[in-house]
Amino acid sequence: MKLATQIFLGFMIAISIDLLDSVVNYMLTLRVKQVSEFLNRSEAVIRYSANLNKDMIGMESAFRGFLLTGDKKFLVVYDEGLKSIPERGRQLDPLISLPEQRRVLDSIMVLHGHWVDFANGIIKSGKKTVPGVRMVADLEYYQRISLLFDSFNKAEYGLRDIRRKEQSEAIARTDRYSLMSSLLLVLVGLGTALWLVRRISGRIRPLVRLAERISQGDFSRVEDDKRDELSSLSHSLNLMSDKLSQTISELEKKNQELNQFAYVVSHDLKAPVRGISNVIKWIEEDHGSEIGPTVRKYLDFIPDRVNRMEALIDGMLEYARAGREGALKEAVDVEKLVGELADLIVPDGYIIRTERLPVVFTERLTLQQVLSNLIGNAVKYGRAGATVITVGAVDYGAHYEFWVEDNGPGIPAQYHEKIFGMFRTLREKADKESTGIGLSIVRKIVEERGGSIRLVSSPGNGAKFFFTWLKNI
Repeated sequence: MKLATQIFLGFMIAISIDLLDSVVNYMLTLRVKQVSEFLNRSEAVIRYSANLNKDMIGMESAFRGFLLTGDKKFLVVYDEGLKSIPERGRQLDPLISLPEQRRVLDSIMVLHGHWVDFANGIIKSGKKTVPGVRMVADLEYYQRISLLFDSFNKAEYGLRDIRRKEQSEAIARTDRYSLMSSLLLVLVGLGTALWLVRRISGRIRPLVRLAERISQGDFSRVEDDKRDELSSLSHSLNLMSDKLSQTISELEKKNQELNQFAYVVSHDLKAPVRGISNVIKWIEEDHGSEIGPTVRKYLDFIPDRVNRMEALIDGMLEYARAGREGALKEAVDVEKLVGELADLIVPDGYIIRTERLPVVFTERLTLQQVLSNLIGNAVKYGRAGATVITVGAVDYGAHYEFWVEDNGPGIPAQYHEKIFGMFRTLREKADKESTGIGLSIVRKIVEERGGSIRLVSSPGNGAKFFFTWLKNI
């Protein structure tokens, strides 16, 4: 199964749980809403029931006052009750939810109707009936009506208590389900995330190790049969490892061939050069007295040219070997190294100074080659008694930046890049000390070790060569 599909399924599980939680919460919330609506309706039922009972009591009291006093002003309230009570009953009827309550209400309205007929008959007859007898009859009606109202309200209060209990339980269930679903969603989300992280990291870890091995020169492979997105990466890394292994092998073979070629060429080139030198010596020994001034002048040029040719051949060999010795690393005291080089290659009359030179764990021979070429370059272009050479360094954390500075004639800007090319020199071609290879060797060594070299100079202001030297080489 592809990683994208696994991630999609993980999200779908989390979304499904969230949807289920939403549906359950909606249903529980709907139930709470229904109970709340019933309670609101129940409040209206109790209110309308109380108003109905109040109007009936008002009619009864007005009728009783009329019987006791004969004053028809009491009949005003009685007439108002005749109009309001039927309307109260119609308002209350649609709000009733229990069948027994509806029967009780019907009984109340019927009994009240009988009482109204009874009261209307007395009012219309105008007979002098004993008030006590009428009041007793009136009281019997309203005692029965009062009992019916008590029964009606008791049923409503009982149903309200049940619905309130249901509402509390529904709210509690909603809280429980919300908490449980939230915890489940968090657990499933974390579980899915951890599973995906472990699965993906488990796939990526071998690829990272393979990349590290490749960077260290171990061109191995990684086995992968999952057939997902990372499988293509595994395949690409395996192809890269195979290609690099093949390329490195070919490069090593080419380097061996080049080394062999360089040594063969040097041997083959030096042989005729030495032969030319020997011939010149034989001519001078056998025919020295016969050689004229012009021929002698030409013959004197030949040894210098031969010596320059040998220096060029030696320089080519040195360039071919530069950076390939593979010497062991050691702690190199650069201050001490510069002092040793000064004793070897700096003549009397030249001043060499040092500034903040560190102890570096590196290949001593390669660093020595770079410094000796740069210091020797300053000696070549300086003058005894006037030249000061300074070697210093700055620590930049991951690397050192060394510099070799002199107060010599300086180098014009247009030559700052050219002097690092093979056989490029600012001296005359006849100068046997300058082959134009030294700075090429310096650049090759520095750049092969991940560093860089640059020059700051102008005519009459000396030259300052900067080169970086990584600490982890």
